[in-house]
Amino acid sequence: MTLDSIDGIGLGERLATGDIHASEVVEGALRLTRTPQAEGTFITMTIERAIGQATAADARYATGHARSSLDGVPVAVKDLFDLIGTVTTAGSRTRSALPPAEHDACVVGRLFDAGMVCIGKTNLSEFALGGLGVNPHFGTPLNPTGRDDARLAPGGSSSGSAVAVALGIVPIAVGTDTSGSVRVPAALCGVIGYKTSRGRYGDDGMLPLSPTLDSIGIFATSMRDIIATDAVLATAPPAPSAPEDGRPVRLVIPRGELLDDCAPPVRRRFQECTAFLAKQGVQVEERRLPALTRAQEVMDRHTSIVEAEAHARYRHLLHSNQGARVDPAVIRRLARFAAQPRDPGPVHQAMKRLRVDIGHELGDALLACPTVRHTAPPLAPLLADERLYDLVNRQTLRTTMLLSHLGMPGVTLPIGTPRTGPVGLLLSAPSGGDLPLLAGASRVSPMTTGPTAYAS
Repeated sequence: MTLDSIDGIGLGERLATGDIHASEVVEGALRLTRTPQAEGTFITMTIERAIGQATAADARYATGHARSSLDGVPVAVKDLFDLIGTVTTAGSRTRSALPPAEHDACVVGRLFDAGMVCIGKTNLSEFALGGLGVNPHFGTPLNPTGRDDARLAPGGSSSGSAVAVALGIVPIAVGTDTSGSVRVPAALCGVIGYKTSRGRYGDDGMLPLSPTLDSIGIFATSMRDIIATDAVLATAPPAPSAPEDGRPVRLVIPRGELLDDCAPPVRRRFQECTAFLAKQGVQVEERRLPALTRAQEVMDRHTSIVEAEAHARYRHLLHSNQGARVDPAVIRRLARFAAQPRDPGPVHQAMKRLRVDIGHELGDALLACPTVRHTAPPLAPLLADERLYDLVNRQTLRTTMLLSHLGMPGVTLPIGTPRTGPVGLLLSAPSGGDLPLLAGASRVSPMTTGPTAYAS
């Protein structure tokens, strides 16, 4: 069987009734990983472990002792997380000879405790340093929204996790997000992506890129899967499915660059969607948020925290024989910072203040903007032109990187059409506001994924 048109909770419900068995589901998922469309999606398959976990799930269901609503449901994890017996490559051949992990990452352990079945570790931009999802070593995952004659960038860095969900191989996947690495590929591949506030799940056993900004995220095709997985992973209380007081969801659209700089199809689709939401009772207002403007000015004047911390971690590659084995796009980013090193201290100090300011400016509203300012770009021109590649990479991450520096968790919901291609509606909350964010997104999502009334 395949997982087409079924989410993880729906799959768990069918497993509970005996309509299907976890072993059948895993067999279908593994079969899909061998199709041409899945090329480059996974770095490591965990076939024996998956079969054993599925068999154990079937036994639990047979005796009425399922561990959770997601028991027996397939999941995939980004190859930044340790998984016993596998090498954590971070998408780099320079790490392939390292010894296999002796322990599961804490996030992976919680998935298994809930009975979920890991079928493999997904591909990513090398070291998670890139917004386009390209990997020249393990192959670039194929964006399912593209055509054979126009391959599109899947978005990164968690490209494999996004594609695994978009293809229906797994209903749920886990990634990481530093500058947009969950939100961007989710938007460009047409699925839901949730970036947590830093520390919501714990990051033991995860290879860091930027300790200040790294967070963990979830890909799915339904908000109920996002919330169910969050309940499995969160060390804090799980999210409710809706605000208890019944008040309408409030959205603030920021005037300025986050909308003005968008490509016309993206801006038009976003405006159509938010106008439709307003008709459905969502309170939508557009106004300036000075904290956003000041935060971007500080980053433009000084540096981004992720550039500084990534350089500190991987600068040795610039003066090592291993550098020749690294993606040239990664080397260019490291070399650019090395040529003009800048102190991230002023950015750290400014963001402490601005994180408080953005909370005051939003109040109990969520920020709403397009996730990415353009649709998924064709790969061929990017791979043929280094300057274009680097320019588009920066443009792709500009919105999500800003919001990451402000510590804002976010959920991107697909609002694209075949005419525009995938477009994401990004809802964000102040740092630590994961519960109201997930509750609000769960109420908005049915208005964005089902109706076509706001299509032009």
